[in-house]
Parts: sequence; structure tokens; C-alpha cells
Amino acid sequence: MTHATRILAVDDREENLVAVAAVLDVLPVEVVPVSSGPAALKQLLNDEFALILLDVVMPEMDGFEVAGRIKSRPRTRDIPIIFLTAAGSADEQVYRGYQVGAVDYVTKPFDPWLLRAKVSVFVELHRRHMRLRRQAELLRRAVSGDAQAGEGDRLLRSLGDRLARVEDDVARLRSRRAGPPAADDDLDRLESHVGDLREALDALFPGG
Repeated sequence: MTHATRILAVDDREENLVAVAAVLDVLPVEVVPVSSGPAALKQLLNDEFALILLDVVMPEMDGFEVAGRIKSRPRTRDIPIIFLTAAGSADEQVYRGYQVGAVDYVTKPFDPWLLRAKVSVFVELHRRHMRLRRQAELLRRAVSGDAQAGEGDRLLRSLGDRLARVEDDVARLRSRRAGPPAADDDLDRLESHVGDLREALDALFPGG
């Protein structure tokens, strides 16, 4: 079954991709597995993903280089990346991962419960973001006169409620972060986007 929420899993070892898919099978997501950095970048050209699970040690192009290219593209730079790191060299890999824009990491062999918990946070944020986008589209239609009279106010209130939930999610996610300052870049960017949306909404619907 195909789900709206898609996760890109990148690892050169087939057994690791199978393990990730099995662990996340209980979540309402579709895991898209690829076995190399170039394959991941190609997949990202056309498809949208809520999250990327990225192995660090891979031939041809390692996870750090892949992450750097992802973050350099306007289309993909806001997709959160969780690095999959080897337990023996986790400290060094985690630090480098944060430097290139990762938001979190999981050591291999990974704890299934921990991986599911981390993925669930970003999946929920993505779903809230997509709902906001749909509400924004409805709002544009209402403002342009496509909706019935009075529909605009209802949509504005609904959008305000949903935005408040996203703001709460961002605050909870930041409270769980334990990485160096560089790891907060994606959260800072998300908070900036949410702040812009809140300012626009307040201007359209003051006091609502």
C-alpha cells in the first residue's frame, strides 16, 4: 500500500535496508530503499520525502557528501536527515553529521523502538506541514472568491488552530534536541517559516 508520507532509506547493505523497512512497517509510511548516494540524489530529483535515513559509510559517495549535496539544493535542503552511524565511531561521525546538516542520528545496530520514536516525530511534523499547505490553498481560493461567503473566516480559524499545533510540535522537538548548535539549523529554519506564516495569518485575521 502506498502512503502519502514517504521516507528515503539510503544504505549500501541490503540487509540494513530490509531491517529499516521491517522496523518502520508499523508506521503509516512508505520506505523507499536505495543502495547508494547517487541513487538517492536521483530519487530526490522527482519525488518528495518527509525524512531521509542516511548511512554514513558507503562506497563511491559517503553519507557526508550526500548530505552536503542534499542541503545545497533548494528543492531538498529542508528535508530532515537522520544519520545511521556505526557504534564504534559514532562520536566522530555524529559531529560531522551535524556539521553537514543532519538533525539526528541512530547507531547501528539500532534499537527498533528508538528508531521508530525518532522517525515518528518527523513524520508527524511533515503531516502537519502538508495539512497547512492544503489549508493555505483553500484559503487562497476563499480570498479569491471561489469559496462561499463566510467560508474564509472558518478557514482562517482552522488554519490558526493547525498552526498552533505545529508551533507546539516545534517547541517539543527542540526540547528533545541534545546536539551541538549546528544541529539546530533545520529547526531554526522551520521556526522561521512557521513565524512567517503566523505573522501573515495574524495580519489577515487580527484577534482571531
